[in-house]
Amino acid sequence: MSTQKGLQEAGRLVCLGVMSSYWNDRIKALSPYVPGEQPRNQKYIKLNTNENPYPPSPLAIEAITRAACADLRRYPDPSCRELREAVARTYRVRPEQVFAGNGSDEVLAFIFAAFFDRARPLLFPDITYSFYPVYAGLWDIPFQTVPLAADFTLDLADYRRENSGIIFPNPNAPTGRAVSRAAIARAASEQDRVLVVDEAYHGFGSQSAVPLIEAAPNLITVHTLSKSASLAGLRTGFAIGNEDLIEGLCRVRDSFNSYTLDRLAQAGATAAVLDTGYYENINRIVAATRDNAATELTGLGFEVIPSQANFLFIRAPNQQGSGVAAALRERGVLVRHFNKPARIADFLRVSVGTDTEMAVFLEHCAAIIRL
Repeated sequence: MSTQKGLQEAGRLVCLGVMSSYWNDRIKALSPYVPGEQPRNQKYIKLNTNENPYPPSPLAIEAITRAACADLRRYPDPSCRELREAVARTYRVRPEQVFAGNGSDEVLAFIFAAFFDRARPLLFPDITYSFYPVYAGLWDIPFQTVPLAADFTLDLADYRRENSGIIFPNPNAPTGRAVSRAAIARAASEQDRVLVVDEAYHGFGSQSAVPLIEAAPNLITVHTLSKSASLAGLRTGFAIGNEDLIEGLCRVRDSFNSYTLDRLAQAGATAAVLDTGYYENINRIVAATRDNAATELTGLGFEVIPSQANFLFIRAPNQQGSGVAAALRERGVLVRHFNKPARIADFLRVSVGTDTEMAVFLEHCAAIIRL
């Protein structure tokens, strides 16, 4: 077999999920994160990846267009100074308290590398963002999951145990329930390790923990422009914490890739962060659509978990979640189904679309439960 054909065959086996003999033991043991489906055929109403149904700020688009110029031959600012200054202005913190990264997932990866260790377990909810155990495996960090209550509420008092850190989304994903700022303040004061509040879905009704940063040196919040800023395709995120925590993230970044955000991303993100009025308006619309859909689904007999995010966590009456998801797909609507852990196997996570999209979704839901 030629070298070229051999490489092609190796690549084919990897794509088919066959374990390569060239992988190290850590990679062999990984169970990678599975992202939501991104179909090339756009006939679907796409309610499966928590994207914002409304376009980005026109100011962000203009800034990206201006940045697409001859300066692209130059490396971008590795410190992302303008973006960090914009975040600091909007969130009323100092630029030195802001770290920018290539999406909140990269920021989270750096957080796992910088702050958690192997001596004690990391703690996070048993039903939460499924990238957390992936990062723990990647960085060889032991972890324990803390069960949510039967109604999927998260009680930070349950985390009063030995740990190397605590991380949770607020609102939580995929449930949509949020923890109060007061509860986070108490947890930070009782915790001697880093407390990470992943605020990917802040902007649709929950309280941000950013105002606690000054009084809580162990608290760091993580943010993305993918949801509330309608910029999932730009891959931009940031963290806010005290200068010591931010310096730790910088040390990891500069040992990995100093230029994590390109010129276009920095320009668009800076404009978006400053255009608060535009985003407050569209996200109020998203929240209103969410609440209206929740009321309609409840009327149809669905169990609907109260949400402060841009999605709903729902269970159809007397039907399996996988079957409902498949039936919706046949009707041209994509939603997210999780079959692990078992107690959420019949639940679906439904991103909030436009009023028109949600009306179609609700019509199909009504038809499916009558079958």
